Amino acid sequence: MDNCLVITGASRGIGLATAERFLEQGYRVINLSRTACPMPGIEQVFVDLSQPDWAAVYGVHIEELIGQPDKLVLVHNAALLRNDSTKDIEQRDFQTVLQLNVVAPSQLNQIAFAHMPSGSAILYVGSTLSEKAVANSFSYVVSKHAVAGMMKATCQDLAGTGIHTACVCPGFTETEMLKEHTGNSEAVLMDIASGVTFNRLITPDEIAEMLYFAAVNPAINGAVIHANLGQIER
Repeated sequence: MDNCLVITGASRGIGLATAERFLEQGYRVINLSRTACPMPGIEQVFVDLSQPDWAAVYGVHIEELIGQPDKLVLVHNAALLRNDSTKDIEQRDFQTVLQLNVVAPSQLNQIAFAHMPSGSAILYVGSTLSEKAVANSFSYVVSKHAVAGMMKATCQDLAGTGIHTACVCPGFTETEMLKEHTGNSEAVLMDIASGVTFNRLITPDEIAEMLYFAAVNPAINGAVIHANLGQIER
């Protein structure tokens, strides 16, 4: 059985944990990112998904790597989180975030569709902010709302193909991206954790397990799945 995972942004955090989880299950794993996934056995495509022309440059190579597997899982994980607001965001920066977080998954879908037999899956990594908002994360909030909508549209457009989709929405996860966003402040991270019913951040391994669950359970087709340990509403 030739099962294949194509994932974006597997060099660290949730992406790295997800690549490891699927490798453990015998999948071939192809990672698309600017930096390599540190795990052995990963097929690496060094690509900057924030560049609009990346698909034209790398599309054929990616298709050759995928081949014709018995099952193909796409995990759209790569994302950019910036501190910005409605009042002051630079439009060029906004376009960069939308390209990486929203347009690139659509481009990758179009590359992969011809290689996706029935039983395959397209999984989007959303966020708690796919259905709510906080201040000073304007471009991320907008893009993650769009990701949830893209998943729902994917579900409708692929009706009858045997390909299922879902949007897994992590809460506050202990990743480099979150640490960088909070200025590597332990005090801020502890304050964030205090707003979770388990009084801790989620681990990347927990989100990887949710993504694997979604990949092998077509019953969740079209679902937005929140994986946040329960957030305390304030």
